[in-house]
Parts: sequence; structure tokens; C-alpha cells
Amino acid sequence: MMYLRQRKEVKAVGVPEDFPAQEENEKLDNKSAAEGHGHRRFWKILSFTVGGAVALCVGLLTSVYLATLHENDLWFSNIKEVEREISFRTECGLYYSYYKQMLQAPTLTQGFRGLVYDNKTESMRTINILQRMNVYQEVFLSILYRSLPIQKYLEPVYFYIYTLFGLQAVYVMALYTTSWLLSGTWLSGLLAALWYVTNRIDTTRVEFTIPLRENWALPFFAIQIAAVTYFLRPNLQALSQRLALLAVFMSTFLFSLTWQFNQFLTLLQALALFTLESLDVLPAAKAMWLYGIQTACLVLVCILQFFNSMILGSLLISFNLSVVIARKLQKNLKSGALLARVGKLVLHSLVVLCLTLLLNGCVKKTLNLKSDEHIFKFLKAKFGFGATRDFDANLYLCEEAFGLLPFSTFQRLSDTLLFYAYVFVLLVTVTAAFVVAFQNLRGCGRQQQGKMEVHTVDLTPDTAYNLMHTIVFGLLALSTMRMKYLWTSHMCVFASFGVCSREVWGLLLKCVRLHSPRRISVIRYAVPTLTLLYLSYKFWPGMMGELSELREFYDPDTVELMDWINSNTPRRAVFAGSMQLLAGVKLCTGRTLTNHPHYEDSSLRERTRAVYQIYAKRAPEDVHALLRSFGADYVILEDSVCFERRHRRGCRLRDLLDVANGHVMDGPGENDPDLKPAKHPRFCEEIKRNLPPYTTHFTRVFQNKTFHVYKLSGSK
Repeated sequence: MMYLRQRKEVKAVGVPEDFPAQEENEKLDNKSAAEGHGHRRFWKILSFTVGGAVALCVGLLTSVYLATLHENDLWFSNIKEVEREISFRTECGLYYSYYKQMLQAPTLTQGFRGLVYDNKTESMRTINILQRMNVYQEVFLSILYRSLPIQKYLEPVYFYIYTLFGLQAVYVMALYTTSWLLSGTWLSGLLAALWYVTNRIDTTRVEFTIPLRENWALPFFAIQIAAVTYFLRPNLQALSQRLALLAVFMSTFLFSLTWQFNQFLTLLQALALFTLESLDVLPAAKAMWLYGIQTACLVLVCILQFFNSMILGSLLISFNLSVVIARKLQKNLKSGALLARVGKLVLHSLVVLCLTLLLNGCVKKTLNLKSDEHIFKFLKAKFGFGATRDFDANLYLCEEAFGLLPFSTFQRLSDTLLFYAYVFVLLVTVTAAFVVAFQNLRGCGRQQQGKMEVHTVDLTPDTAYNLMHTIVFGLLALSTMRMKYLWTSHMCVFASFGVCSREVWGLLLKCVRLHSPRRISVIRYAVPTLTLLYLSYKFWPGMMGELSELREFYDPDTVELMDWINSNTPRRAVFAGSMQLLAGVKLCTGRTLTNHPHYEDSSLRERTRAVYQIYAKRAPEDVHALLRSFGADYVILEDSVCFERRHRRGCRLRDLLDVANGHVMDGPGENDPDLKPAKHPRFCEEIKRNLPPYTTHFTRVFQNKTFHVYKLSGSK
């Protein structure tokens, strides 16, 4: 944490003449000191006990609150099983289907083998689900459910969702602990937890996207941040360091195992550590330990995922190896005058960057990796490095979740005072960080001529790390709305730490010449207490209102579709359609799919583009040939996709397909001059007219207000 110290001089002290009298005084002083130490120890134990109990209660209450909201919103306990499964929308349904598949398997061994040799997720192809997707958590839960004597008392779906809501309790307790570690008072942790709950719309979406990978991963990431914060504290005992490193390793491993995007987030974490270590704010030895743990965990996950190529070609591994190599090549980086040190650091950063790109390029070229190329295409287009007609990149660019963070987010965060407190703490700590970085680059703090020059402003490594964490993930959230959940949860931690911090208030009072220990003590407890009272008064009625508001899941068209598929199609039938809908088809019916929402595979992306020609301007014979090439027996057309109005022109799915195919988009508006009118009408519209060219290849077998199902000629 940040603190203030005065400059001191080391002086020789002589032996006093009245030594016997002083010896008696020293005995009395030692006795008083021992009594004082005993009192401090008692209060420390009491504070730890009370703070720990409060953390446990707050975590459990948050878990129950979110679970109740989920129940009230869907009436989950009263709806049919098919409706429960439909409520797991898009990729959530796909992930949950593997949990269901493991439970329905005759034995665990057969269930595990069914995942390793899966031929129902992608038609005409056998894939290893454990290699392609992060579903070890579903495997573990299914094993646990089948092993425990709970089948008579708890349905499988409840065991699954209660585990996720239980992880939310762990998440809140981890945020609480990090804030407590930084500020030194559990009152800070309580404020962080309450801010997390009152800003629920912006801190979590677990109650309506339960199986989403981030809901599994973020609790472990929060534990890792707490463990790193503790590990970076100054003057830790050797045993405490080892335990902290063990906690960092376990949490990093579980975080990496449960989310496919872990490598990008840990890369940002590694960049933050590299910056702090370069500026001499973070001990180099501790930074190297953390680099090593990150790399080891990723390699271990790679092995468990049957040497997943996306992990092998990750930038994180290349970056961490480059840092180690560059450190061996360049010596004495932190010596010399100011300009010399700055020049060395710039050169060091360039060496690390070049080595990273070189190593990563070599690995990807050697292994012919294309798993994550769509992400880099998206980033290139998003940050203005040239327009693109790439279908995959535009699919991300047009999604609101991958756009800029909307201004309404800051309005909601301001209503709870979180944003104001965060900006205040951020300004103070960033100012201190600049001062410390400048002092370190000047080479201050070295012993000279019997005097120790001590910084008047200092920043401890644990505070500096959390500062970098909140800045890096804040920039990520501002650029990509979906990543705001990483930032907003840590925003609660950082803001609550600051308003309860001796050092933040001490620096502020020092600047206005009102510094005194008593004032600092009063302010650091009064401000959070008043904030807690304000939040309770303003948001308690609303939270109680939410808990009393009862709704019910209602999607009769999708239920009717799933029931029809179960009753009227062969078990081995293959279905084509949109990624999101097909995930539900697999979960509810167990039928084979042509494509699905897990997009981290280049061949699957090509297949999805081909299947999506059902919404493009293509000839019926071309669409039939494409679908049959993937073994499709049935195709499901959705009016909500064919006549989409949710996105603006240019971002509707049919527009993306038209541009990718070189065709002019529908409706008024400009088109690029090289786009040409299509030779055929839009397939999804024209097929409903039952004209001969279409009825030759497709026969309508089901329809309702939302869905139209066609059987392909030549199918079984």
C-alpha cells in the first residue's frame, strides 16, 4: 500500500552514564510493551474472526440473493425440463449438454469416451470435446453427482446451478479479502461486497447466463488476485510466501482450465507485472515466480486438453519466455543516470516485443495454427487498422457486447457512489505511482555517506499491482463491453480500499496541511460507514422489490419445436441452422449438429459461413449442395434472423453475408461500388413461396410463428 515516511539519518548513539537506573526503566518499559503487544494480538485475532465471519455471511447472502432472482425470473422450479434447458441460451446450452451427456451415459468411462470421440457436435466429423472446449468442470460435476448419494433429493440441473451460485459466494469473499488485505480493515471488504451487489447489472450476469465459462472462471481469477496481492506484500515470512505461491498456482490453474480466453487475460496480467518490475516497483524475483506460474499452469492445461493448439500458440507463453531471455541478455538495466535508465528500459521493452513476435510467429507457422486468427482480425478492424469484409470479424464487430462501453454504465455506477470513489482513489494512487516511478528511475533510495535517503512518497508492490490491474482491465472494458465484468468487480475492490486506506487519506491531508493520525483514523472509518448507510438506505427497498417480483419463463414456439424434433425425427438426424438455436437442439433433443456457437476452430468457422448461406442470396440447388455436404437432413429457418431488425443496416446477419458474397445489401443506403446485385433472391424468404426450384430440394415438415423446418431431398 502507499505510505508516507520522513527522511531519517543514521547516527551513532553513546552509552548513557545512568545505566543502572535506565535498566530499571527499561524493565518497566518492556513489561508495558509486552502488555501492549498482548492487547494488540487479542484485538487482531478478534478483528480477524469478526471479519472472516462477515465475509462468509456476505458471500452466502449474495449467493442466495442471485439464486432467488434466477428462480423468481423464470419460476425455474415449476417449469418443464425442456423449458429449463431452453433457458440456457446460445453457448450456455452447448456446455450444459455435455454435463447431461455424462449423466446419461451408462458408465462414467463410456461418458468420458463419448466426449473424447464425439461425433454428434459436428456432423461427419469426430472431435475431442475435451481438447476443443473447456468443459472439465461439467465432467467433474457429473462425476460428483453420480458419486454422491443425492440423486433422490436433488435434480441434476439444481446440482449444477447451485454449484455456480455457490461459486459466486467464493467470488464475493475473494473480492472482500483483496480489499481487506490492501486497506488493513475488513470494513473495506464489506463495502466492496455491497458495491458488488448494488451494481449487480454491471458486475455479473450469472443469474441469466449460468453455464457461461466466465461464471466458472472469474471466481478463481478473483482468488488469484487476492493471492498475488498477499504474495506481493513486503516482509513476508518464507512459509507465508510458499503458501501464497501455492494459492496463486491453484487458482491460476483452475482459472485457465475453465475459460478459453484465459491466455489473453493472463497476458494482460503479465504485461502489468512487466511494467512494474521494469520501473523497480515490484521485486524482480517475485515477478519471475509469477511468470513461471502462469506459464506452468498454461502448459498443464494444454496437456489436459490433449495439446490444444490454441494454447501452444498463445502470446502469453511467448511473452513470458521472451522476458526471461531478454533478462539474461541485458544486464544492469537499473543502473546509471535518469536518461540512461530510460533508454535501457525502452531498449529492453523493444527486445521483449520483438522476441515475443518472433517466437509466436515461429510456433504458429510450425504448427500451422489458425484457431485464434478471427480474434486478431476483429482487433485489427476494431482499432481502425483497415476496413474488412471478413464475415467472422464483422460478426464480432456488429455485436453490442463487443462494442465500446456505453456511457449509461458510468451513470449506474455513479448512482451507488462507486464511480466517484473509484476516480478519487485512482487519481491519488496514479499520482503517487508517477512520483515513485520517477524517483526509482532517478536511482533514489540508495545509502550514501552514512545517510539513508528515503522516499517521501512510496507505493508498496501489492497496491501497485492492483493499480496496474485496474488500469489495464479498465482499458479492456472501455474498448470491449463484454469484458466490463473483469473491471467493475475490481473497481469495487479498489474504490473500497482507497476510502478505507490510511495512506490515501494521509497523502491527501498532507497536501492540504491537515495531516494528523487522529484525523486519518476518523476519516478512514467514517467515510465507509456513511457510504454503507447510504447504500443500505437507498438500495435496500429496491432489492427487496426485486426479490418479490415474480415472472415465468415463456417461449412456446421453441418448446413446440423441440417437442416436434423429439417426436418426429430419427435419433441420428442431422440439423442445420443458426449457431445459437442448434446449441439448444443438441441439449434438448440430442440430435447431431452441423455447426455450434463455440467459435475457436477455423474449420468450424468455415462450416458456419457455409451453413449461413440459408440467409443469403443463393440458388436453392447451391444451398442444398452445401447442406448435404455436411450431412444435414433438416434445416431450421428463423424469422427473427431472416427478417432481423435488431441491428442497424450493415450489421444484420443477411448484410454480413451479402457483403462477404460480394452482393448489394437490401434496403435504402449506400453500398461499396464493387458490390454487385445478386442473381438470386434471398433463400430464407423465397423458400416460403413453395416454388418448384425450392420444393424439388426442400420439403416443409414443421412451422409455427417463429420457426420453419425443411427436410432435404436425399436425406434419410
